[in-house]
Amino acid sequence: MGQISESQNIPGKEEGVTTAPRFIVSVGPQVVAPLTTGGMMTGVILALLPAVAFSVYLFGRHALYLYLTCGLSAMIAELVSQKVRRVKVTINDKSALLTGILLAACLPPSFPLWMGSLGAVFGIVVGKVFFGGLGSNIFNPALLGRAFLSAAFPNQMTTWVAPFYYRNLATTSVIPGLDAITTATPLGTAKFSHTFVSYRSLFLGTTAGSLGETSALLLILGGIYIIVRGYADWRIPVGYILTVFLFSFLSYLVRPDRFANPLFHLLAGGLMLGTLFMATDPVTTPITKKGRWIFGIGCGILTMVVRLFGGMPEGVAYSILFMNALTPLINRGTKPRIFGTNKKKT
Repeated sequence: MGQISESQNIPGKEEGVTTAPRFIVSVGPQVVAPLTTGGMMTGVILALLPAVAFSVYLFGRHALYLYLTCGLSAMIAELVSQKVRRVKVTINDKSALLTGILLAACLPPSFPLWMGSLGAVFGIVVGKVFFGGLGSNIFNPALLGRAFLSAAFPNQMTTWVAPFYYRNLATTSVIPGLDAITTATPLGTAKFSHTFVSYRSLFLGTTAGSLGETSALLLILGGIYIIVRGYADWRIPVGYILTVFLFSFLSYLVRPDRFANPLFHLLAGGLMLGTLFMATDPVTTPITKKGRWIFGIGCGILTMVVRLFGGMPEGVAYSILFMNALTPLINRGTKPRIFGTNKKKT
């Protein structure tokens, strides 16, 4: 808002004459927000660190190398592309680093480093640079990179290892790579063999799966942090989680011998990672409150359709990308009425 001042030299003002304070009108913005892009990205990265550290503990040094490779590749890709385009370099805002970390969190623990680097470059260049940079991209770059890797390297993207597998190789006679091929994720065993992992393992994260998605506990704590700090809006995760709960509850009532119960669906797979750290991306999600509810509910419906009836055990990534594509339409359809105007007559 405008600033009030009594000490300005106002034309026509005489000594000893008291005048009322006047507003000084200046161009906007007049209010400086304490939250910056770099600060928000840093906060989200800090919220992810516990889950990242735990995945390194579970899956060994290769997990750390994968995080570093994806993060550095994303930053280099953004730096080079901005230099080539001769635009302002924004690598210091840490958005590219966050993209690399999120991509690595979506990858299997045994994923080759060069493939992870390729996915990070694709996510930055195609998912971000081609649209004009941060703030103009339609799709979440990390999920777009993951989708590219799933299409390009399907075998590597579905090769899983059990926790502590690489650590145990040094003390056992297990054939390297054998367990990595046969180990399945909790969603995979639930969908194809109708056997379910314990809730304790899902909650703590001592299960097979992508690097950053195994520990629901650490992801929930990180999600609460970014919501409380204002880095993410609570409406999308609440709408997403409630929809998944409702659909899984109804399916479990119909076929309890085939479908998992709601608690399993909430804790298993990439739901918590996608719900709290990817579906809440302020750039690729609706800007209206009503639109965010629609976005979260739509993601929940699509995720459960894939999990229950699709050929893949997981559908979080594709559900978010699909709703990203609908975000412009959602924004248009939920645009609030301008104050002082009448509703359009139909």
